[in-house]
Amino acid sequence: MDTSQPPSVTVPSPSQVNPLPEDSELQDPVVLKQRLVKADDLKLEGNDLFKASKWSEALTSYRTALSQLPPRQRPAEGDLDPSDTDLDTPADHGKPLDRGASTSASPEVPNELETECSKARAVLYANIGACLLKLEDHKGVVDACTQALRDDPHYVKALQRRGASNEKLDTWSSLSRAQEDYKLLLDLLPAGSPELARTRKALQLLEPRVKGAQSKETAEMMDKLKGLGNTVLGKFGLSTDNFKFEPNGQGGYSMNFVK
Repeated sequence: MDTSQPPSVTVPSPSQVNPLPEDSELQDPVVLKQRLVKADDLKLEGNDLFKASKWSEALTSYRTALSQLPPRQRPAEGDLDPSDTDLDTPADHGKPLDRGASTSASPEVPNELETECSKARAVLYANIGACLLKLEDHKGVVDACTQALRDDPHYVKALQRRGASNEKLDTWSSLSRAQEDYKLLLDLLPAGSPELARTRKALQLLEPRVKGAQSKETAEMMDKLKGLGNTVLGKFGLSTDNFKFEPNGQGGYSMNFVK
């Protein structure tokens, strides 16, 4: 097993590269179309770098492409969403979120272009996730794919990558989130997809891991609470061992003091 650490990666954020036009230009369809073309060119550049196994360089290209696009319009209150062939195109994912009721603090992108921008953002975020997966930055993968899913909640590849990285993070909460993503994938994948069997298998293997992580983290939390209790009780010559909890027969527990 390769236990070497993944290389350190420093890439500019979208706000540091080719910043967006002034707010007034965000409503200009001509500017937006030019930005979409530029973003697509940079995405294709990133695809070539990714296929050449230049993950960090591809990551920079995708993030630069993302910086060409307007930010996602903020949903109205109450509408908020809680391999080398891994790269994506707009055809790889489904219908984006309906923006009909969306509001934004910034000038609104013209409706006829918002869907196109939404698809482009989703693809770029998912491709960023693919690069970070290669670089073993699993927290980064989860963050990037979550952004992709905000533009397209049914984006299969983003769900797959986020689920895989949440498995790698291997905490109770991350494993539980992976379960949720895999369950959604079972509803989204077509009947003949080979991914169905793999997803079912992943779900089957996850169940004992979730229970194990829950037990482990609960035990660790109780140990910490016990240590804190002993620190306080020790001032009175007592410890948590002086208190025993026993089932009371009514679904609860009774506490008894033991010398």
